[in-house]
Amino acid sequence: MYLTMFLSSVGFSIVVMSVWPYLQKIDPTADASFLGWIIASYSVGQMVASPLFGLWSNYRPRREPLVISTAISVAANCLYAYVHVPHSHNKYYMLTARALVGFGAGNVAVVRSYIAGATSLTERTSAMANTSACQAVGFILGPVFQTCFTLIGEEGITWKLLHLQLNMYTAPVLFGALLGLINIILIFAIFREHRVDDMGRQCKSINFEEEESSVLDQDTEGTIDHVAVVAINFLFFVILFVFAVFETIATPLTMDMYSWTRKEAVFYNGIILGVVGIESVIVFMVVKKLSKKTGERAILHGGLLIVLVGFFILLPWGKKLPNIQWQEIKNNSIPRTTSTEMFMPFWSLQAMQLPSNHTVEPVGCPVTQSWCLNTPMIYLAQYISSDILIGLGYPVCNVMSYTLYSKILGPKPQGVYMGWLTASGSGARILGPVFVSQIYTHLGPRWAFSLICGVVVVSLLLLEIVYKRLIAFSVRYGRVQEENC
Repeated sequence: MYLTMFLSSVGFSIVVMSVWPYLQKIDPTADASFLGWIIASYSVGQMVASPLFGLWSNYRPRREPLVISTAISVAANCLYAYVHVPHSHNKYYMLTARALVGFGAGNVAVVRSYIAGATSLTERTSAMANTSACQAVGFILGPVFQTCFTLIGEEGITWKLLHLQLNMYTAPVLFGALLGLINIILIFAIFREHRVDDMGRQCKSINFEEEESSVLDQDTEGTIDHVAVVAINFLFFVILFVFAVFETIATPLTMDMYSWTRKEAVFYNGIILGVVGIESVIVFMVVKKLSKKTGERAILHGGLLIVLVGFFILLPWGKKLPNIQWQEIKNNSIPRTTSTEMFMPFWSLQAMQLPSNHTVEPVGCPVTQSWCLNTPMIYLAQYISSDILIGLGYPVCNVMSYTLYSKILGPKPQGVYMGWLTASGSGARILGPVFVSQIYTHLGPRWAFSLICGVVVVSLLLLEIVYKRLIAFSVRYGRVQEENC
């Protein structure tokens, strides 16, 4: 299950850096707005598939949705490797491939529901932290794999018999397909259904092919606290949304504030996000032990406070203005943003605003963004401090949300509920770039980060309101003492 989680995140991140150049190569008719749809299609696919796979896993052996979803991802990666073959409409084949990869990644809901059902209350936080760590490592290593495959070059090797081009664009997805096949083999060879109640006693469910243990019907009696369920879904959406804004805004913000070129911004932010990823993995390991002493609710509260401070630090405070990029006025090169461009990473959109006759890349804050003329710059020390704090707060909130959610749901089948939680996160990843491209571009960092701070404050208030309801199902019905959870 850890490997499955790792592969779902690798599937997203392994091609993210090369989508735009590959799209330009296979279909010159593709523009910035279509790139936005391709980037969004992964999250849309995952958002649609998560509840479906979750529902499937509630009534059938989990091996079925796991194998089918992984097979869909393998097929989608192979399709991505062949999108250059058709003579027309290549961009639509790429769109379909990325949407199907996202659809296959909907198995995250199955993985989370399995782990929730296979662990006792005392084991749950540790298992969820390990799962999130595997997911984080996947996001970190995906771009690393892509970088390694750039050594093959754009031309690479061609097998005419198979119409296959093995190059820097197709090698990563074929590698992902190979990992998917290995994952399917391991699911058949190693995976087994296992379900315990909140106290760790083994019990059976519809997922078992062999029913060998006595069912503990009394442990499933009682209703789920849907107020707590909705609250965690909202909190999880906010957590994923603010992190999506954070990772999306990094490149345009540093280009505007520090006059970095596109290459410098991608390189330096790649290093920063890599370090933040490593920090997150360490945090995942630490919270496993910390939660035993303080409890999940207190840690979630602390994580949200850290995220709030991280974005508050990013607010412009000084008097020094950023360097202004005047070149955008020349040659009538002021860009217009279409509705579909809202979905794409802002650094890609900004990269395409340069006139084709520019030999030297203009740097600084574009004068077409009117706020550049009156908004103080954000100092590099502010930016680095914010990165560290958000890199600390986000993984804490992520793990605690999943852990509390699974405990609130209790021994009942969690597939559909986990599907909705995953869908909430996917929706947040879609809206994050929209927020950046609209609020940051038109109103500037002061408005953008103030609104983010406001959203986090609302989340903290909601957490205070529902704090006493965020307890394990077994605790709520008096079957387990709270100190044991």
